[in-house]
Amino acid sequence: MGGAHGDGGDGSRAPKRSKVTAEMEMKEEEKAVVVERRAYARAGLLGNPSDVYFGKAISFLIENFWASVKLQPSRDLVIQPHPKHDLVAFDSIHQLVNRLQSEGYYGGVRLLMAICKVFYKHCTENKIELKAGNFTLSYDTNIPRQTGLSGSSAIVCAALNCLLDFYDVRHLIKVEIRPNLILSAEKELGIVAGLQDRVAQVYGGLVYMDFSNEYMDKLGHGMYRQMDITLLPPLHLIYAENPSDSGKVHSSVRQRWLDGDKCVISSMEEVAQLALEGQKVILEKNYAELAKLMNRNFNLRRRMFGDDVLGSLNIKMVEVARSVGAASKFTGSGGAVLAFCPEGPAQAKLLEDACHEAGFSIRQIAVVPSLLTNEDLKTLSSS
Repeated sequence: MGGAHGDGGDGSRAPKRSKVTAEMEMKEEEKAVVVERRAYARAGLLGNPSDVYFGKAISFLIENFWASVKLQPSRDLVIQPHPKHDLVAFDSIHQLVNRLQSEGYYGGVRLLMAICKVFYKHCTENKIELKAGNFTLSYDTNIPRQTGLSGSSAIVCAALNCLLDFYDVRHLIKVEIRPNLILSAEKELGIVAGLQDRVAQVYGGLVYMDFSNEYMDKLGHGMYRQMDITLLPPLHLIYAENPSDSGKVHSSVRQRWLDGDKCVISSMEEVAQLALEGQKVILEKNYAELAKLMNRNFNLRRRMFGDDVLGSLNIKMVEVARSVGAASKFTGSGGAVLAFCPEGPAQAKLLEDACHEAGFSIRQIAVVPSLLTNEDLKTLSSS
């Protein structure tokens, strides 16, 4: 009877034992602990995009939107495509083209593969032993695409957390370097970004970050300080259902910065200073000043990048918010806007009405508290 290769040591075949063994393995897989982790959309409050230029930033996570990754032990290592975001079957060429124009070419499979590679390489280079065993990785997300809310890095961050817990190495990989691992995975794929998003997604809560050369050169990462999320006033997220691509925003400005363009360098330094000032303003709950800093942040970005790069739709979202007196700026590199109504609920209602009239979606933001566990906190460097 064909197919079985088990034996009792004398070379005799044992097909029944092989079948039982397979059934037992399947039962063990079912009993094995499934690891599922979430990472949330990021909103830059102040200082972005100076994080890419050795600047400073304050960011937080939006509880309304997240990516989740599930790791389930399995016999083979499998990266499972998402039925919607990794679509490869279409009704027609028309549907295929429409899909590519709205969603782009890439889903989350490449992100999961990249973080597995980066994680394994880091553990190997740092002599962190990984237990035997395979798994199946799958993901889901409700973060709107191309809105500058760090949807890609959320998938990578959630996957990294799954790997840390599956291999039980969370205590061996310091919190401060986890954002670097996430960014390295994205760089594998040619994604150009800074550490800000990944720091926020690893730490949770409200985070002040300093990416000055003195920290980056000495430590290999920035200086990160969590702040109390209850210090924040009510904030709103405005976004378009069909935004422009946010991946091209940094390109020309970065080259000018590298070329020593005095306007870009001084403007970027001023943007970074807004985060430093913002830390003090938030601690004092000086919300009138916070509104001014948010508006200044966008104005400086607009001066550096220009309207053609920012895009008319993105600018319109900011202008709609400002038309009712709300402070507003990009959450990231375009596609969504962070708004603050310093005059309170009545002004917030005006903002909602204005957004709906302009065809934009608006949500009041729920801020994610700190995500660091006691085990994570033990890995932090003493400051």
